Amino acid sequence: MTRAQPTGTTEPTAGHTTGPRTHVPALDGLRGVAIIGVLVFHSGHLSGGFLGVDLFFALSGYLITDLLLREVHATGTVSLVAFWGRRVRRLLPALATVLAAVTVLVWAVGPPDLVRTTLSDGPWVQLNLVNWHLLAESASYWDSFGASRVFEHLWSVAVEEQFYLVWPALLLVVAPRGRSWVAGVAGVGSVLSLVSMVVLVSADPTRVYTGTDTRAFSLLLGALVATLPVYAVGRWAGGVLAVLATGLGVSWLLVDGVDSPWLFTGGLFAHSLASALLIWLCVRAPRTRVATALAWRPLRWLGLVSYSLYLWHWPVLVLLAPDGWPGTAVACGVSVGLAALSKYLVEDPIRFRATWARGRSGTFAFAAVMVVLAVLWLVLPAPAPPTIEVTDLG
Repeated sequence: MTRAQPTGTTEPTAGHTTGPRTHVPALDGLRGVAIIGVLVFHSGHLSGGFLGVDLFFALSGYLITDLLLREVHATGTVSLVAFWGRRVRRLLPALATVLAAVTVLVWAVGPPDLVRTTLSDGPWVQLNLVNWHLLAESASYWDSFGASRVFEHLWSVAVEEQFYLVWPALLLVVAPRGRSWVAGVAGVGSVLSLVSMVVLVSADPTRVYTGTDTRAFSLLLGALVATLPVYAVGRWAGGVLAVLATGLGVSWLLVDGVDSPWLFTGGLFAHSLASALLIWLCVRAPRTRVATALAWRPLRWLGLVSYSLYLWHWPVLVLLAPDGWPGTAVACGVSVGLAALSKYLVEDPIRFRATWARGRSGTFAFAAVMVVLAVLWLVLPAPAPPTIEVTDLG
C-alpha cells in the first residue's frame, strides 16, 4: 500500500511555485495520519485504512509537481538526472536495507512457502515492478494479505517509483509551455486513468487497485492541484478543510475494499480528489484548526518516519502474526522502532551528509547496491517445491 510513503516519500515543503519554498508542518501530519490508517488496516482493525495509500499518492503527486514547477521557473527546464539522483538517495537506502534484512531473516527462520515467495518477489521489488509481478502471479491483494508474502505491500512503492520515472520526463516537455499545460496533462491523465479503472474492474478488484495505469489518477490529482493559481483563501477555508477531513475520516471507518464496489467506479477517484484539495488548503491556510491539529508534533514525527515505517510494518506483522490489540501494539512498536533506526542511522546520513552518495561516486554506490541485491537473490537457495502424490489426489 502501497508510500504512501504509500507511499509518502517526498519532502514536506510546498507553497508558491514561483517563490521560496516554505515548510508546511500539516503535510507531515497528513503523512502521519496516512501511515496510522495503513497500519491499523493491515492489523485488521480499520476496514478503510487502506485509503491512506491514496492520501500518500496525492501528497507525492502534489509535492513532486510543486518541486518540479519551481525548478522550471528558476532554470527554465527540469534536470532529470538531478531529480532521479535525489529520489535514489531518498528511497533506495531504506528499501535496500529492508530487502536485505527481511530476506535473510525469512530465509533463516521462515516457513518454506514464505521463503519461496520472498525470493521470488524480491528482484521485482528491486526493479520497482513488483505490482505487475504480483498481478502476473494472480496474487489477490484482498484475499491473500496474510502470512504468504512479506513484500506484497510494496506494490504502492513500485507505483510511485514508476510515476517518478515518467512524470518528470513529461514535465520536461510540457512545463516550459506554462502551468496550464501541466494542469491539462494531469487532468486528462487522471480522467483516462479513471476510465481504465472502470473498464477493467472485475469481481476481484486487485488488477485495478494495484495497476499503475488504473491508480495514476491518485498521483495526478495531487499534481493537478499543485498547478492551481496562487491566491489568498478566505475564511471559508477552515470550514471546507473541516468538511474534507471529516468526510475522509468517515470513509476510512465505513469503507470495506471488496464489499464497496463503488470505490472502483469513481469512489477512489473522489477520495483522491478530496485528499488533493485537503493538501492544497493545508498549504494555503496553515493557521486553520485542521491544519494546526495536523501539525501536532507526535503526528508530524510519524509523518517524518512514514516511509520507513511503511517499509517495515508489513514484514513485522507477517513474522510476528499479532493477535488482538495487545499483539498489534507490540508489532506497531517494533515497526516504529525499526523505522526510527532506519531514518536516523541509514536514511538521513546518506541523504544529507554523505558526500560520496552524490556525483560519480554515488553512481558507483548505486550500482554496487543493485549488484549486491541481485547476488542475494541468486545465492540464497529456495526450498524445494512441495511434492504432491498423485495417489493422494485420488
